[in-house]
Amino acid sequence: MCNYRSRVVTCLLWCAIPVALCAQDVKYPPEAEQFPGPRCAIEPELWLDPPRPCQMSDLREWLADIDHWRDERRVRIGYDGSEYDRPELKWTQSSFIQPQMMVEERYFYDPLERRYTVDRYLDDLDQRYGGIDSVLIWHPYPNLGIDNRNQFDLLQDLPGGVEALKRMVGDFHRRNVRVLFPVLPWDRGTRDSGTQDWVVTGKLLAEVGADGINGDTFEGVPRAFRVASDTAGHPLALEPEGGPSDEAVQWNNLTWGFWDYRFVPGVSRYKWLEHRHMVNMTDRWAHDKTKDLQEAFFNGIGYVSWENIWGIWNQITPRDAEALRRVSRIERAVSDLLVSADWEPHTLTMRHGVFASKFKGSGRTVWTVINRNPFDVGGRQLRVPWSEGVRYYDLWHGVELSPERDGETAVLSFVLEGGGFGSVLATVDPLPENLKRALAEGTASSSRPLSSYSHEWTVLQQQIVDIAPTRPAKSAPSGMVKIPEADFLFQCEGIEIEGFNTLGVDVQYPWEDSPRRYHQHNVHIKSFYVDKYPVTNAEFKTFLDTSHYRPDDEHNFLRDWKGVDYPQGWSNKPVTWVSIEDARAYAAWAGKRLPHEWEWQYAAQGGDGRLYPWGTEWDASAVPTPEKGRMMRAPTAVSDYPKGASSFGIADLVGNVWQWTDEYRDEHTRAAILKGGSYYQPQGAIWYFPQAYKLIEHGKYLLMAPSLDRSGTVGFRCAQDAE
Repeated sequence: MCNYRSRVVTCLLWCAIPVALCAQDVKYPPEAEQFPGPRCAIEPELWLDPPRPCQMSDLREWLADIDHWRDERRVRIGYDGSEYDRPELKWTQSSFIQPQMMVEERYFYDPLERRYTVDRYLDDLDQRYGGIDSVLIWHPYPNLGIDNRNQFDLLQDLPGGVEALKRMVGDFHRRNVRVLFPVLPWDRGTRDSGTQDWVVTGKLLAEVGADGINGDTFEGVPRAFRVASDTAGHPLALEPEGGPSDEAVQWNNLTWGFWDYRFVPGVSRYKWLEHRHMVNMTDRWAHDKTKDLQEAFFNGIGYVSWENIWGIWNQITPRDAEALRRVSRIERAVSDLLVSADWEPHTLTMRHGVFASKFKGSGRTVWTVINRNPFDVGGRQLRVPWSEGVRYYDLWHGVELSPERDGETAVLSFVLEGGGFGSVLATVDPLPENLKRALAEGTASSSRPLSSYSHEWTVLQQQIVDIAPTRPAKSAPSGMVKIPEADFLFQCEGIEIEGFNTLGVDVQYPWEDSPRRYHQHNVHIKSFYVDKYPVTNAEFKTFLDTSHYRPDDEHNFLRDWKGVDYPQGWSNKPVTWVSIEDARAYAAWAGKRLPHEWEWQYAAQGGDGRLYPWGTEWDASAVPTPEKGRMMRAPTAVSDYPKGASSFGIADLVGNVWQWTDEYRDEHTRAAILKGGSYYQPQGAIWYFPQAYKLIEHGKYLLMAPSLDRSGTVGFRCAQDAE
């Protein structure tokens, strides 16, 4: 979740103590997760450093220096690479493309048919950018903390529970895709599971048949997780979000990569330390993925194809999607070479701004080449030793190359697009079938250059879910208050923790042309009636007794009730553990509807723009006392805090339970707007679902299925149209 460049600062602070404790005697030490490339290849800065082409001696000096760093570093950490020899973890070495997929992704689960739609999800990725090798299925944040369910509870609350998850993981395996789930060390404020996280994780992921762990905010997943998963008899691959210590690379087979991008591509610190280590590059908020993909291809590593970012859709552009398809095609075809111990990053090239890595194996060598220039570069690119019988293939274009002999060397010529990629394979052996297929695919794809694909990023449009009008009431129904017709200045903002002010964050109101965080609009509101209080347990029981309503997906439905009745003394408490579908069913039975957000806010705020229902200043005595412990008490009765009423006399608006209002959807995401905040406030991390006591704020609650969506802090009140 965080960007781990702060580790550089940490290292500099440590270096204030004797140098021998922090640094090795090298000229080109790593900077955080990467080694900077040779200085001779930098962009021209004539007033500081006149440009000159790199010579072989420059590259040999640079390579010898980082090679020395590796040799010494392995001694310093007592390096043991045996974890990379384990057959059950070998898949990590070719896991090049890995999205983080939100469980709320609409291509992943169909709530109407109540089934996981893995094939639909994978077919879309195959069609758009060539498919994936593994998937990180993300279930907790940003909804975690809406109540006291911990990260493991939320995993088991996914539709169908553990048995359905096991079948779903099997569907991914049937398509040769490995599955990871996250572990969040910062989740210390919700329910205490009563045992160590690594023990719970090892047992639970063994039950569902998952393949690995993504350690959110971890700088190296601790060895305890390796021991626990092995003890459970189901070894899991460990993938920290942040760069681990060099020692932890021994048992962390994968990592994510957060890099600084420079003209001269960097070299992965962890892959250089252990050539079989897989790094998946990510710059999730970027609209242009060129630098990510070039750095990954140059290093022979992977990429996090993350588009659904906490329910905010950031789709890969057609140009980047096609680049990803071609890059992954080549990497998969030569995956055995990309883990070669004989890797030479920054091998000599013949053109400025063109960089190549060489991976040498038995009888075969592959070069991954990138063009940092914004223009096409054709002609002579690589000079290699001349050797009879060696054949050269341009894997990007799918053609065989004819080397030009120049004394004891051979010159290879081919074309690189501006900001593009290339790859050459040298072999003395006949091509195996997988490489023949890769060549054929290269021939077909190269007929259309990347530049012909759109590189324009566009925001995905959202639609509000319609709320049908009710039969108009002539007078105030029992328990409801009439709200007068008005022109209302509706001002509101989403309180998402991440996303900045990026286009696509939060929701898109009907009068807006895109989703955004900050909203302001003059809304004409017709007169309507609204419940004075949220719907109570007693009222909801009357509905059940009269209508005999039972949801299709019953998991967590009225979870805090005792069978078919609420606990003694709870009659006047707001009903919770009801999904938005349950709330709509009640409203329809009562001849009512859920209020639009702007109606709810107008009923709470009136026309004077106040921040709270009672006025502009915070008054802690007007709301229930917050619960900040790991156990969650019940809400208070809806009439316990009359000081919190609005100018219209609407009560219990803020600080007791969140209240359902509108729902928004786009092709990939679905979310509800919650108003009013709640009494439950888990402590210890900034990442928990934030509160919105202010009337000009709302919570965006991601929706997947009723079993997961229901919460102990979410209730509702109803509205009805006025005649």
